[in-house]
Amino acid sequence: MINVYNYTLKELEDFFLSINEKKYRAQQLYDFLYNKKVNNLFEITTYNKDLINKVSNNLSTDKLIIVDKKESNDTIKYLFELNDKNKIEAVLMKHSYGNSVCISTQVGCNMGCLFCESGTLKKVRDLEPYEMILQVLMIELDIKTRISHVVIMGIGEPFDNYDSVIKFIRIINDSKGLNIGFRHITLSTCGIIPKIKKFMAEDFQVNLAISLHAPSDIIRSKIMPINKVYNISDIMNVIREYIDKTNRRVTFEYVMLYNINDSKHEALELSKLLKGINSYVNLIAYNETSNINYKRSDKKRILEFYDILKKNKVNVTIRRELGRDIDAACGQLRSKYYEEDL
Repeated sequence: MINVYNYTLKELEDFFLSINEKKYRAQQLYDFLYNKKVNNLFEITTYNKDLINKVSNNLSTDKLIIVDKKESNDTIKYLFELNDKNKIEAVLMKHSYGNSVCISTQVGCNMGCLFCESGTLKKVRDLEPYEMILQVLMIELDIKTRISHVVIMGIGEPFDNYDSVIKFIRIINDSKGLNIGFRHITLSTCGIIPKIKKFMAEDFQVNLAISLHAPSDIIRSKIMPINKVYNISDIMNVIREYIDKTNRRVTFEYVMLYNINDSKHEALELSKLLKGINSYVNLIAYNETSNINYKRSDKKRILEFYDILKKNKVNVTIRRELGRDIDAACGQLRSKYYEEDL
């Protein structure tokens, strides 16, 4: 049985036509699911009993289970259990401009970035669109406030689950769905070039972020195995193509790792690499974990790195640190749960 949240509005209209019902029934259902936040089909007041039975015999409304939740002043981290008992994470971040949710796209991750907790637990499977949508919906219900921004940057590599992620984006953007603007959605990838090319052909303006984390192949290949397949030169070439085609600025994420990628030399290398590219760099203070030996750069090094980029006319920000006290980095809460379960 297919979960109802897996359907686009058009697919749901086709479903109702297939069971000899009017397609406007799909809009009614969407209204209850996404506007009224009603998950129980038997509470849909615009349907009679026969129609409710017909729909419930064909569509599932299974939800995720909140297994754990950790809170700080501006961040809430959720550990969800899926129907197959696998666990994933999502993080709510409260900003001055609204509420943002960082969602997972896979159970585990095969990219193997050495500094990332997500990669310590290998990919089990891809998430379906409904499992991504319910991360957003259930957090909305929990905080009783609208989610205005979505970041596809949690556990998993989004472009390794391309079709489901694109469908998720279209459903949450639908004006009769969650009505989250394309420009309020950011997708982060470690640089899977064929999928970046496919992504630039999509008919929407979703923000693209590249997990770069190093200015040279020598460093990046040591900390990100994917660089041995898609190196920095190839990534920069496809990013230039992406910007030419979409006229969209690209974000480069850069986790600051002590004595790995945070010297003045690396800052100058990064400045040269990004010269003339419509982009900005997001410097990220590393969230340390007991399972990984990398250490966070100190504040002085981060500021020196920032100043060098600025002087070389690179657009750069230092990400506001959220959730360090609640293990809010990707994969940390899930990893701790499994450690405690052993």
